[in-house]
Amino acid sequence: QVRLTESGGGSVQAGGSLRLSCATSEAVIKSYCIGWFRQTPGTDGNEREGVATISPFSSLTYYANSVKGRFTASLDNAKNTLFLQMTDVKPEDSGTYYCMASQSYCSSLEGKYFPYSGQGTRVTVSS
Repeated sequence: QVRLTESGGGSVQAGGSLRLSCATSEAVIKSYCIGWFRQTPGTDGNEREGVATISPFSSLTYYANSVKGRFTASLDNAKNTLFLQMTDVKPEDSGTYYCMASQSYCSSLEGKYFPYSGQGTRVTVSS
């Protein structure tokens, strides 16, 4: 069973920082590609925009161009937790952020390849 539990969302002013967490199991950390996706007002329908994905044991990390240099995804293997450190946030970063997992497609930022998802945590960035 793949269980993903997000936390850390909230309200922040533009230019500020926020850290999201995703608690999961050792089995997921060791064997699954895991990442952050978001659903924003600008996203079509139920599509989720890939933000960052990371392969098992943090060997490779992939970022969307829109967040490169501002967001950092990392794994704490001891705590079985995925983090997303968000800095210099912008109003367009507002949305619901989901932790999602896949047994393959580590380099993909397309939500359709990540069948496992948490319930999401909401981020609101005010200007």
